[in-house]
Amino acid sequence: MKVKEKVMEYVFLLCACVSILAVALICIFLFANGLPAMKEIGVFDFLLGKRWKPGNDIYGIFPMILGSIYVTAGAIIVGVPIGLLTAVYLAKFCPAGLYKIIKPGIDLLAGIPSVVYGFFGLCVIVPAVRTLFKDTFGGNGQSIFTASVLLGIMILPTIIGIAESAIRAVPERYYQGALALGATHERAVFLTVVPAAKSGIMAGIVLGIGRAIGETMAVIMVAGNQARMPKGIFQGIRTLTANIVMEMGYATDLHREALIATGVVLFVFILIINTLFSILKRKEVH
Repeated sequence: MKVKEKVMEYVFLLCACVSILAVALICIFLFANGLPAMKEIGVFDFLLGKRWKPGNDIYGIFPMILGSIYVTAGAIIVGVPIGLLTAVYLAKFCPAGLYKIIKPGIDLLAGIPSVVYGFFGLCVIVPAVRTLFKDTFGGNGQSIFTASVLLGIMILPTIIGIAESAIRAVPERYYQGALALGATHERAVFLTVVPAAKSGIMAGIVLGIGRAIGETMAVIMVAGNQARMPKGIFQGIRTLTANIVMEMGYATDLHREALIATGVVLFVFILIINTLFSILKRKEVH
């Protein structure tokens, strides 16, 4: 048994090292190819430039940075409240018979390819937004608002799954103690159980944000893909991921390096989000 345990210990160690090595290689590739491009273009011209015209060697990604931030923020506004309330309902309010229907449906949402979500958004959400808001706000339906709604739907399975698990992991004595002090079922759930599961819920939200900011195909199909400064939530934009995917196939030389540098910026965004989450968790522990 000791030999088997030792072998498995080394297997697990090897798997952990492979994971760390993969992240390290990605970092090395991105920074080795992206930072020289930033230096040649100019860091401030690259990050704060408002025009993206590769044919004229003008590479400013500020409109795409804003586009990614706006779309991700919109997805959070749409997805987080719905996802959290759904998780609470499934964990503490849903009848067993209904749970067997709703839960597989939510799991199915997680398995749908992003291009199918994009096709749904293009054929259903875009025409609906165009019909409802064109007379008031203009636009053709492909906009920040449309992309936010679609991404809000796409991040629901992630948020619901992790938040529900976190709520179910709270010891039952918390809930029973709240009831013993005179709280109603609803108060016990929302004022005792949900706050106790805050760490797990935040983890689900952070993973949802990562999914939203890194989504490409669906956003390309519904956001309008216009490399310009956002002029309103009902106007088209281009995100960082969409910019990379749309132009990497034919990019060469400095243009290609600028797209890799765009990937560096996106990578740094994800690192910042994860770092902030780690800081919040440390504060909670202390």
